[in-house]
Amino acid sequence: MISETYKSMLSGKSVIRELSEYATARGKEIGYDNVFDYSLGNPSVAVPKAYNDKLIELITGGDPMLVHGYSPSLGIPQVREKIAASLNARFGMAYSGEDIFMTSGAAGALAHAFRLVTAPGDEILTFAPFFPEYNPYVNLSGAKLRVVPASFADFQINFEAFEQMLTQSVHAVLVNTPCNPSGVAFTAETLKRLAEILTAKEKELGHEIWLISDEPYREIVFAGADAPYVSKFYPRTISCYSFSKSLSLPGDRIGYVAVNPASGVSKMLATMCGQISRGIGHNCPTALMQLAVADCCGMTADLSVYETNMNLLFDCLTELGFEIVRPSGTFYMFPKALEADSIAFCKKALKYDLILVPGDSFGAPGYFRIAYCVDTEKVRRSLDAFRRFVRAEY
Repeated sequence: MISETYKSMLSGKSVIRELSEYATARGKEIGYDNVFDYSLGNPSVAVPKAYNDKLIELITGGDPMLVHGYSPSLGIPQVREKIAASLNARFGMAYSGEDIFMTSGAAGALAHAFRLVTAPGDEILTFAPFFPEYNPYVNLSGAKLRVVPASFADFQINFEAFEQMLTQSVHAVLVNTPCNPSGVAFTAETLKRLAEILTAKEKELGHEIWLISDEPYREIVFAGADAPYVSKFYPRTISCYSFSKSLSLPGDRIGYVAVNPASGVSKMLATMCGQISRGIGHNCPTALMQLAVADCCGMTADLSVYETNMNLLFDCLTELGFEIVRPSGTFYMFPKALEADSIAFCKKALKYDLILVPGDSFGAPGYFRIAYCVDTEKVRRSLDAFRRFVRAEY
């Protein structure tokens, strides 16, 4: 029998992917340089030379059995140790290598985290606007995703709605900071209040509530932004990380789970990830990528272009009358559309070869996402297209 669950998903294709495919097709007609494709969050800056050099060194001179062999199920020990040491040095934590589990990117990390701390039927809360893929990530794990309405004024947390939704069924809370799609990071004040509420609710409900932090954009933070490390605020935090954005290597699919040692059960949970892998067919990422990132886990690609692009777009769009919460980081911004129907708004933008993503699937109808991980020269040329679009349509 064919699975009806996955068959039904064929009709629910990602809006982001559909727009990206449209942009590619349109580019074949008029030249892709003339399509202002702000649909897909694909890093646009070069991988650090040190990373490529390390790959070459490993391939040409490394031990073939280590470089190309099976990795231990929890990840290569020396890689886990180096990542723990990097986190401790940068964020004042106390991780050991035994608190780290290597994964195929942040998606793989989340897949393990959800299964670590929930049972089928348990609820996980997240905050709008949110990454739409959280729906299948959570719901296909057996847990149930519920979305707290957005705090549109600042894209921090709508605490009133959050506390009302913290019921007996909730066993985990999922945060993404800095956030896709808003670009906003939760401040220290927000995270402190979140931790206080979770601690009080644990006592009230009589069970633990885990905080799962999805943080692939952790290193893309703009000048003056308050973007603290989430695990500093709450002991039962599981950090889910990917090197895709910081090192600009999304296709290499490498990340990790880091369980806060203050939880008292971090080593057990990291070890449990190996057992979860047996059920979901994860079986750890390639040894080559683990070894390469181990020597580069404290560095980043040149991420400054994203702040340059953000400033250009923010200044232009606010002058045109858009309401925007200024991003703290990432390569996204999430303006309010100039009409209530953001899908209609984005369809009109296509006439000007502006590929924008409506906010409906992010839990925020009436808004739209701009993924500005494109060449700055192209961003500059797109500003005139935005001006023509707004003046002609609105």
